[in-house]
Amino acid sequence: MERPSLSCFISDHEGFHGTIKQSPQDFVVIEIDINGQLVNSSNVQEELRKSPSRSSQASKRDDKLKQSKPDDTDILNQDCFDLNIILGPAVNQELEHFTNKVRVRAGEQEKVELSLGTYPDKHLRAVVHRAVRYNFPFLQTVTNQSEIRVREDPDFKELASLASEGEAEEFFRFIDAKVPGSAFTFLPDDSKEHRTSVHHFVSRRFGKLVETKSFTDQQRTSITVRLRERSKHPKKRAADSQEELILYTAFTLRKENLETLEAISYMAAVLGVLPSDFTYAGIKDKRAITYQAMVVKKISPERLLDKVSEFERRGMQISRVRPVSEPLKLGRLQGNHFDLVIRDLKPHDKHGVRGPQQLVKEAVENVKNRGFVNYYGPQRFGSGSCVQADQVGLELLKEKMEASVKLFFTPEEGEDLQNKAKRHFLLTGNAKESLALMPAYKARERLMLRALHRYGSGQEGCIRGWLSLPHSMRVFYLHSYCSRVWNEAANYRLQKLGFKPVQGDLVWAGSEKGLKDTTKELNTPQVHVVTSEEEKDEVFSLDQVILPMPGNSVKYPENLLGQWYHDRLAQDGLGQCRFRVTPLKLNVPGCYRPLLAKPQNITYSLRTAEEQQGQSDETGTPSLSLAFDLDTSCYATVCLIEIMKSNLSQ
Repeated sequence: MERPSLSCFISDHEGFHGTIKQSPQDFVVIEIDINGQLVNSSNVQEELRKSPSRSSQASKRDDKLKQSKPDDTDILNQDCFDLNIILGPAVNQELEHFTNKVRVRAGEQEKVELSLGTYPDKHLRAVVHRAVRYNFPFLQTVTNQSEIRVREDPDFKELASLASEGEAEEFFRFIDAKVPGSAFTFLPDDSKEHRTSVHHFVSRRFGKLVETKSFTDQQRTSITVRLRERSKHPKKRAADSQEELILYTAFTLRKENLETLEAISYMAAVLGVLPSDFTYAGIKDKRAITYQAMVVKKISPERLLDKVSEFERRGMQISRVRPVSEPLKLGRLQGNHFDLVIRDLKPHDKHGVRGPQQLVKEAVENVKNRGFVNYYGPQRFGSGSCVQADQVGLELLKEKMEASVKLFFTPEEGEDLQNKAKRHFLLTGNAKESLALMPAYKARERLMLRALHRYGSGQEGCIRGWLSLPHSMRVFYLHSYCSRVWNEAANYRLQKLGFKPVQGDLVWAGSEKGLKDTTKELNTPQVHVVTSEEEKDEVFSLDQVILPMPGNSVKYPENLLGQWYHDRLAQDGLGQCRFRVTPLKLNVPGCYRPLLAKPQNITYSLRTAEEQQGQSDETGTPSLSLAFDLDTSCYATVCLIEIMKSNLSQ
C-alpha cells in the first residue's frame, strides 16, 4: 500500500531542521483530564505520607509470600495469562491433558476433576482462578481451603448448546470481567424460539448481574447482554464465589521509555490481576516521559502503594492514588499538554539571511494562528517499519484471517527475542515453540500464540487467536486502517479542492464543544453539507470542515472527495464492505474528524549555542523548548512537522 507523506501545510513559513526525542526528557506528555487539570498535580511522596503503615504492610506481605510456594514471587512478576508460568510446566501439561479429556467426554454425565495444587496466598489463588478461566472458559474453578480444583462448567456446556462454542467462550470472559455497564452481543439469530431459550438461560443463571434485550439491525435480530451498574448497597456474594466485591483505584502513572500496554502488562503481573482490569483514557508514546490517568479494578489503594518500589524498578511511578467508583473510559480526557525540546536547529537554506530566532518566531506564530492539518501521527500505525497496523486491519476487514495473522507476526530487523519468535513461527508454524521464545511482556503476541497452539493456525484457529485479544486491541487494527485512509483523504481534499470550504464539503453544525468530540463514534452527528450559495458567500472557514473516518454510519462528502472515498476503498477490495467483522465481533460505525487542529497555550524559548556552553548536551547549534496543549486525538509530532516544515529526526 502506498504511504503518502503528511505533505500538506497550512502556512508558508520557511521552517527549520531539528532533532526530537534525543532522550525521553525531550518529549514530556501530560494528560489533561475532563476538568481541564493536569493529571500530575500531586506526587507519590504525598500519597505515601498518607499511608504511614505502608512499610509494615509490605513487610507482612513479603513474609507471607516467603511462606508460600518457592516460586510465588516469580509468578507475580510474570505474564499473568501464562499458565505455564503460573502453574509450572508439569501442572500446566496435566491441565492440557485434562481439557482434552473434557472435550472428548462431552455429553457424558460423570464429572471429572483435576487438582491444580494448593495456593496459601489469596492473591495467587486469584491469579490462578482468573488465568484458568480466561484460557479455558469452559472450566469451572473451585477452592477447597487452599486447594484449587477444576471441572467442566455445566453453565458453559448449556450455553454452548444454544450458541456457538466461540460465542460461549467470549460471553464467559465478558461475565468474568464484570465491568459495570459493559455489554456483550450475540450473533444475529432469526429464530425467536431459540432467542427465547438464550434469554431464559442468561436470566436464570446471571439475572442478578445482567439484563438482556433483543434488538433488530438491518432486519437481523440479536441479543445484547448488559452488566448492571453497581448497587449502592451491594450484597455479599455467595460463599463459593471466587470474585470479591469490585473496587476501583485511580492513580496517575508516570512512565519512561515504555509502551502503555507494556506498562499495564507488568503492573498486572505484579498485582496479580489481568491486564484487562486496567482502564485508561488514551495510549501514550513510548519514547517519552508520559503522565496518564489510570484505574485498576479489584485492587485497593493500600495494595497498589505496596508495590511502588517494584514499579520504580521498571521506570514507572504512581501518584494521586485514591478510591473511585467506576473504571476509566477511553477518550475521557480534554487533551494533552506537551513539553518538548528540539535540538540541533539548522535552517533549511544554509545561505539564508534570517537567524534562528526569526525562523522560530515566524513558524510558531503561524501555527498558533492558523493551526495544522490534523493528520493521524505515526504512532497510530504502530512502530513497525516492515508491516504496520493498517495493513493488518485491511486483511481483517476482508476477513482474511490467516493473512492477517501472518502480517501480525512479520518480524522487524534485529535479533531480539520477539523477532526470533516471530521468524520461528512464520518459518515452522509451531506456535508452542514460538511461545517459549516470545518475551513475557509481549502480551498480545503471547495471547495469540497460545490460541494458535490450542486451535491450530487455519482460518478457525486464527479467528480464535484474534478473539483471545481484548476487544480494544482487535478494533485498534481496523481503526488504524481507517486512519490511513483519513490521512490520504486530507491530502486529496487540500490538493484538489484548495484551502477554502467548497460545495459538498462537510462541516460541523453543532457547538464548538461538540466539534471536539467528533472523533468519537456518534450515532446522530450534526453534519451539514456546504451549499453552492454558502461557498460563494464564504459562510464557513476551513477549520470548520470535517472529514469522515470510513465506517457503516457516516455520511461522505458530496463532491470529488466523496467519490475519492468510494474509489479508494474499492482499490483495497472494500467496495462492498459493511465495516463489520462478524467472526471477531467487530463493528466500525465511523466518525468525523476536524480537518485542522490548533495548539493552545503555546510558549517557546530558544537557547543559542553560546547559552548552552558548559551543558552536557551542547552541540554547537541552538535548541528550542516548546510547550503547548492539544485536544484529544491530536498529535504533537504532526504539529511539529507543520512548525518545522521538515521530516523529524528522532
